[in-house]
Amino acid sequence: MLHNQRVLPAVKQMKEFDKLLESETEVIVLLDTRLSSLKGMVKYAKRASKKVIVHADLIQGLKTDSYGMEYLGQDLKPDGVISTRTNVIQLAKKYKLTAIQRMFLIDSQAIEHNLNLIEQTQPDYVEVLPGVMPHVISDIKTQIDGQNIKIIAGGLIRTQEDVDQAINAGATAVSTSLKELWDFNLS
Repeated sequence: MLHNQRVLPAVKQMKEFDKLLESETEVIVLLDTRLSSLKGMVKYAKRASKKVIVHADLIQGLKTDSYGMEYLGQDLKPDGVISTRTNVIQLAKKYKLTAIQRMFLIDSQAIEHNLNLIEQTQPDYVEVLPGVMPHVISDIKTQIDGQNIKIIAGGLIRTQEDVDQAINAGATAVSTSLKELWDFNLS
């Protein structure tokens, strides 16, 4: 799904979304939006030939139960879903959406717990936060090697060096809301 896009723009504001529709980016991550705006945003992004990843846990007004996921999977049809919840990941796969399991790197116990969940759910991608821990990204890549799961690094990415380190450690891409790091032309 990500092809060669190293930086995934994570959008929080409508004006940024509008600019991204005119940019060269292939993938847009929608964060922290309202359910009432979501359908239009997905529709406009698709019309602009963009792939849309929705952070299901951050959509205001969306309950991430089976009915909420049915709405996403059958009515809105984004290209992918991000969540910390295993039920959301499993339902995303059921609806043939790219499933991205978000994983917080709090401590070694949290990492171990999340790796067990990842083994159970088999998401398409794992998003590790914070993404500024290249040695941990490398360790996780080693742990999930052979499962055909790719890594996205996110959270606290502030510099081009942070992006490069995450990619060099084994991340396929980096997600960030910091516009200065989006490496494509914004019209």
